[in-house]
Amino acid sequence: MTRKRNKPSPSSIAQNRKARFDYFIEESVEAGLVLEGWEVKSLRAGKAQLSESYVIVKDGEIWLLGAHITPLSSASTHVNADASRTRKLLLHRDQIDRLTGLVERKGYTLVPLELYWGKGRAKLAVGLAKGKKQHDKRADERDRDWQRDKARALKAFVNK
Repeated sequence: MTRKRNKPSPSSIAQNRKARFDYFIEESVEAGLVLEGWEVKSLRAGKAQLSESYVIVKDGEIWLLGAHITPLSSASTHVNADASRTRKLLLHRDQIDRLTGLVERKGYTLVPLELYWGKGRAKLAVGLAKGKKQHDKRADERDRDWQRDKARALKAFVNK
């Protein structure tokens, strides 16, 4: 399933805004996550961070590394909560095979884009991405500045 999400939706938990700055996102795939009970409670409270996380393919499975889910203070005392543990992503076999082929052969990378609720379950939008060079980042910033200046000029012209 291909998704294009730029703005956080009401069901959004966390976004990786730096991903769109550092990479060209070719397409996006929705994946489920294998979570523990305390993690779900923390996600309901919005205690998640994707900023320094990444996705890898290992032994025919897709894994999320570096995502930080802060345990709640009210979490159970008998559970040893590891905030940045490796979490397995749930995808169909054909999706895993296709993504694995693109990553290994064509030089793409997998980047977590957004963590959100879908039908009461935590979902992760995983982007198939190519890295941007420094000049690409400057061009994007220049385009963004131009769009902002154009909107200001148009607004000033309309208000006259």
